Amino acid sequence: MKKIIGHATLEIVQGDITALRVDAIVNAANGYLKHGGGVAAAISRKGGPSIQQESDAIIKRRGPLETGDAVITSGGKLPARFVIHTVGPVWNEHSPAEADRLLCKAMQNSLALAEEQRLKSIAFPAISTGIYGFPIDRAAPLMLAEAANHLGGRTGLERVLFCLYDQPGYQVFESAFRAI
Repeated sequence: MKKIIGHATLEIVQGDITALRVDAIVNAANGYLKHGGGVAAAISRKGGPSIQQESDAIIKRRGPLETGDAVITSGGKLPARFVIHTVGPVWNEHSPAEADRLLCKAMQNSLALAEEQRLKSIAFPAISTGIYGFPIDRAAPLMLAEAANHLGGRTGLERVLFCLYDQPGYQVFESAFRAI
C-alpha cells in the first residue's frame, strides 16, 4: 500500500526488511547495540560482522544509548547502504503515555538522522513490538503518524516504508495506514 505525502511516498510492505534495497533500514536495537535477537539478529547475521563491530565502536566511544536515541552504521553486506539503530521503549518499564512518547522519539530521531545523512529512502520495522512488548495495534498508528507528519514538512526523504515480517503485523499496519 502506498500514499503520496508532499513529494514523498509512504508505504507498507510485508517481507524481510534485510532484503530491501533502500538507503537505510532501521534496527530495533537495545541500548548496548548487542544484536542478539529479533530484527537486530537478522540484520547482523545478513549484514555480516562489520555491523556489530561498528556498533561496538559506537558504544565504546559514547556509552550506551538511551531509549529514543538513534545512531548509524554501514549496512555491511545488506542491500541497504546503512543501518539506523534506534532504541524503542520496553512496554512494561513505562507508563503507556511515556512509552508512546519514547516510541515517537525513536521515530523522530531515526528520521532526523536519515535527513542529516541526506538519505532518500528508509525502511522501519515495527519498533518495540517484539520482545519489548509494545502492543502493535498501539504502535502502528503512532509510527505511521510520525512518518506522515515528517513527510508533510520539509524533507529530503522520498520514500518511507514500514516492513512487516508477518501477515498479522501487516494487517494491523494496513488498518492504521488506511486511517491516515
